[in-house]
Amino acid sequence: MKYLSGVIAPGDGRTFVGRISFDERVCGIEAAAPAGDDYILPGFIDLQVNGSHGIDVMAAGPEGIVTLARRLACEGTTAFLPTAVTAPLERIEGAHSAIAEATDHQEGSCDDGIGAAAILGMHLEGPFISRARLGVHPPLNLEPAGEPFERAIKLRSLRLVTLAPELKGALDAIRRLCARGVVVSLGHTDATFAEANAGTAAGARMFTHLFNGMRPMHHRDPGVVAAAMLSSEAKPAVIPDGIHVDPAILKLVYRTRGAAGMLLTSDKVALAGAGDSVGTAKASGRVGRGEAKVDGGAARLDDGTLAGSVISMLDGARLMVEKVGASVGEAAMMAAANPAAMLRLDDRGILKLGTRADLMLLSRELKLKAVFIGGREIT
Repeated sequence: MKYLSGVIAPGDGRTFVGRISFDERVCGIEAAAPAGDDYILPGFIDLQVNGSHGIDVMAAGPEGIVTLARRLACEGTTAFLPTAVTAPLERIEGAHSAIAEATDHQEGSCDDGIGAAAILGMHLEGPFISRARLGVHPPLNLEPAGEPFERAIKLRSLRLVTLAPELKGALDAIRRLCARGVVVSLGHTDATFAEANAGTAAGARMFTHLFNGMRPMHHRDPGVVAAAMLSSEAKPAVIPDGIHVDPAILKLVYRTRGAAGMLLTSDKVALAGAGDSVGTAKASGRVGRGEAKVDGGAARLDDGTLAGSVISMLDGARLMVEKVGASVGEAAMMAAANPAAMLRLDDRGILKLGTRADLMLLSRELKLKAVFIGGREIT
């Protein structure tokens, strides 16, 4: 384990102390070594992680969530939101308890955060979603009102909620969640253009996995997708695996919104890291309403329905550079700075004096060479 402060340079060790300090050359989104060999980027922040490496957020206890945090850190993701999906409320509350306990354990121990991605709270993706746009979610959707909503809004680790703005009570729910400091994202929705805009006017600031689980865009029915492309209040999140959204459409979103106007999430599931993410399936497991397997680079049900991604955030950033045309700095903005800003975090997501030294070192080919958590190089 190595320590130092400053910027990577010929002859220097790869070390930072807790927070970036002493060297004003470490600034902005992207820093290249003076020799031009490597990149230093802020650690990525993933706002939608259903699981990875065989760990399912909905089934994992606190120990499993902590293990998940360690696995993600080794991929260059240094902070994340474990994501609970549509399920009976008792099961959602159980997943929340595990996430909250894991967070408390991580924050309360000076040693436990070492080598692990920071657990930033819970993303609740459902049950307040459209029956018409469930994806692989089970048909247990509820209106965001009454006892179910009151139980959900009281979850202390709640940081982000995906909901459908067209549901009865949704606009009031958005306003109440925002007042509590919870970020609201529009997703799994059959909203019209007007209904989506009403959601952002009420305070929603994100769109969950743009194009997926959404009313399709049509030239006479622009819908929620057009609202996401045009919104000045909210940013669309995309799954950059080239499967959930074709690279040509990712390029369209990038050229329309710019790097500052969108963000990346993995939407990865427990099958990620547990099988062949490129070709023939080698792993399977239950995802949402059915058994899924890794097939052709994504998790799918037997009928071919997409059931989540198997990529890392770094995989997604690399695709944005190589197939969409974003710069390395822009990819870091979409994967680190914008997610941090979405959660109103000013201590991470960018290379700036005084921010957390959660960093990664990449080769010029964007291969991961090292990850630092709080200035310590993890093994």
